[in-house]
Order: sequence, then structure tokens, then C-alpha cells
Amino acid sequence: MAEVIAAADWFDHQPDLRVVVVEGTGRAFCAGFDLGTFGEEGTSPAGGRVPGDTGRLMAEALEHMAPVTIARLHGHVVGGGLVLAAACDLRVASEGVRFAIPEVDLGIPLAWGGIPRLVREIGPALTKELVMTCRPFGADEAKAAGFLNRVVAEDRLDDEVDELAEAVASRPRFAVLATKAHTNAVTEQMVGLVRSWSDADGLAGGLRDPEGRRAREHYLEERMRGKHDSDA
Repeated sequence: MAEVIAAADWFDHQPDLRVVVVEGTGRAFCAGFDLGTFGEEGTSPAGGRVPGDTGRLMAEALEHMAPVTIARLHGHVVGGGLVLAAACDLRVASEGVRFAIPEVDLGIPLAWGGIPRLVREIGPALTKELVMTCRPFGADEAKAAGFLNRVVAEDRLDDEVDELAEAVASRPRFAVLATKAHTNAVTEQMVGLVRSWSDADGLAGGLRDPEGRRAREHYLEERMRGKHDSDA
């Protein structure tokens, strides 16, 4: 996460840069946060506040960059990965992309500023449904909800991202970046206001909650069982 923050800061200080494409490597855009980093009992030394705060800062760093950001989405986009995609200005996905927000199944609330960003992009009712039920969803539903700008075949993904990046970058830089800043200013109250609910505190509380710990253990057991079955 620190690497993403540092990269965003570097991009932000490139005076001639107009567009940055954000993408994952391998078979997924982002498979979510590594639960193993929480330690033996599922909590970090700071009780979950460190990953909660660092993730929030990472999303904010992407969102506040001056250049326009385009998320190139393929494979799985899970949990915090979906928050990072929501922090980008534009989003292009392959037809086979799968989204999931499993945090509640893990006994923790969605952190990193994910709730206000999802409310901003898809509205409160669908945000509640997807986060509370942990129901996976695909590209067509995400496009219909307004989360995605474009959905294309897998073999067209790179070309579509390049075309969108060129369409943005070929316009006058000042006008484009002013449009981004103006749009962000309109929606800033949803994401940037001082909240009575702290993401980091919520994450720490979920990690300490006994029912949440049991849910986490069950989730990991089921995932390992599925892995063993697929390897058999």
C-alpha cells in the first residue's frame, strides 16, 4: 500500500502528465487484503487501525492525483481492490470480471472509505445490498449501476483502455484537469467530510469481535476446503 501512495505522489508531481492507467498484474486486478498480515489472532499490533488508515490514505492518494486515472479491470476485483477502482476517475472492465465485497463474511465492515465511494458511484440501496450480503456481481450489473464506463471482450481490454486514455489525453490539459477537480469538488462531501464513523475504528472493532472472529475462521476454512477439492 505504501508503494501505491508513493507512486501516486510521484505522478502528481509530473507537470505534463495527463492520464495514468491503474491495473493489476496476473489473473486479477486486486484479490483483496491479505488476512495473514493481521497476525495470529487476526489483529495487527495496532488492533487493525494501521491497515485501515493506510488503505484509506492509499485510496485518497489515487483520488487526489491531478492526472486522470483509468482503472483497467480484469479477473477478480475483491474488497479493497473494488475501493481502489472506485477511487479512480474512469473504469474499463473485461466482460468476465467478477466483483466481490466479502468483508461482512469476514466479520469486519468495509473500510478504506469504501462505503461513501460506493454510495457516490452506485447509490445507497445497492451499496447496502452488495456489502451486507457479500453477493458477487459481474461487469454487466456494475455497468448498469453506473460503476463502469465501458465493458469489452477480454481481448479488447487493452485497446479500449488505450483509446479512452488517448481521448482524454488529446484534449487541452487545463480544461480536462479542471473538469476533474470540479467534479470531485461536487462529490467531495460524500467521501471527504469528517465522519462520525471511523473506518479504522470499525475495522479494529470487527477484528476484536468474537462473532466476527468465528465468521473469519469459517470463511478461511471454507476457502481452504474449496482449494483442496479443486486440487484433488
